[in-house]
Amino acid sequence: MERLTLHEVEALAHKEIPVLIPFGSVEEHGPHLPLATDVYTIYRVAEMASREIPLLVAPPVYYGLCRSTADHPGTISIRGTVLRALTLDILSAFYRQGFKKFLLLSGHAGGTHMAFILDAAEEFQGLKDDVVMVVASIIDLIKDCALDLIETPDDSHAGEWETSMIQYFYPELVKGKGKAEYPKFPKFQVVRNKKRYWPGGVWGDPGKASPEKGQILAERLAEKIILLAKELEEEV
Repeated sequence: MERLTLHEVEALAHKEIPVLIPFGSVEEHGPHLPLATDVYTIYRVAEMASREIPLLVAPPVYYGLCRSTADHPGTISIRGTVLRALTLDILSAFYRQGFKKFLLLSGHAGGTHMAFILDAAEEFQGLKDDVVMVVASIIDLIKDCALDLIETPDDSHAGEWETSMIQYFYPELVKGKGKAEYPKFPKFQVVRNKKRYWPGGVWGDPGKASPEKGQILAERLAEKIILLAKELEEEV
């Protein structure tokens, strides 16, 4: 979207083209992946989908709510209330310009992060009878369309699938592969020193990653996004 002119955006609004808003985070991703991994993965996959169907990909929201990695170097987290308010403002601005179909897709899959985005989406849709929306994290989408590709059980952060996708999209940004790590936090406890239980910042096994796997993941995710966008198009 950021490369378009005002008249090009106006034309898309008149056609009620779905808007995909990519959410991410500025967050540590082990010693081998860039801080913007969550943005890079979902944004590039969204771009792939937009080459196949009419789909307006909004500029990505770089900052997100990061709880478990908040104390790791490089993680810059925002409050959930800020994320919620930002989501509402972005949706309101698009709606004022005539857009009514939205895909809110996040490369950062933290549970609390996603809950605030979903809460904003629920509130906005409740206020606008003609709005339809999809809200999902990239892990939700992978579980739905590409779980068979992942060899590592419970792989979720800077491990097999994220490393594979960055190897495919941005090989020059990958610094080695990192070490496998499977952190265990105390049940029910609000942990103060999270780095004590998660020192390396990896959840999964980067050693099982490959750019070939990253390409297949990206293609399947793009196909899933296309399907979701078409389903929105069919909504009244």
